[in-house]
Amino acid sequence: MKLNKDFKYNRLSRDDAALLLVDHQSGLISLVQDFSPNEFKNNVLALAACGKYFELPTILTTSFEEGPNGPLVPEIKEIFPAAPYVARPGNINAWDNEEFVDAVKKTGCKQLIIAGVVTEVCVAFPALSAVEAGYEVFVVTDASGTFNTVTRNASWMRMQSAGVQLMNWFGVACELHRDWRNDVEGLGALLSSYIPNYRNLMTSYFAMSKK
Repeated sequence: MKLNKDFKYNRLSRDDAALLLVDHQSGLISLVQDFSPNEFKNNVLALAACGKYFELPTILTTSFEEGPNGPLVPEIKEIFPAAPYVARPGNINAWDNEEFVDAVKKTGCKQLIIAGVVTEVCVAFPALSAVEAGYEVFVVTDASGTFNTVTRNASWMRMQSAGVQLMNWFGVACELHRDWRNDVEGLGALLSSYIPNYRNLMTSYFAMSKK
């Protein structure tokens, strides 16, 4: 294997990362088939919980709510009641909407964590546009969904070839946290809320630590 000597590991930074949740709408989510409904909803809410826990600037956006795409999933709005909310009148690519781009710029962040529905359109289009605009982009694969694994994998390859980094929500949480000693109970509670087996691990840990 040929090593890339120019590679630099740029980690996600809680001080320079913004979370963009794109088109997690009631109508569009019904199209997601590459994850089971319960698994996908869990992943999306887990990512949202990460954004709240790490206090990341977060932007919510929807497309054509009055049409078949439907409204934003209410649980997301409940997690971020004060977050900028951009209801795009029709722009398919969120980056084509000036209000959305302005909201991104106002965060002052150069790292963008993006997830949405559907992967090859609502995620890929703004991700590619953001890379072109000079941002470092991280797409959360398991909080983004689409019709099937064929279209998903093709969109992953397209984004990756442009420099987008692909992660899952668990990786995002751990890279932002950096060190367990920063907050064992806080991170443990976050992970336990969305990974049942992790709850067992943390229960065991706390039981041992009290001895």
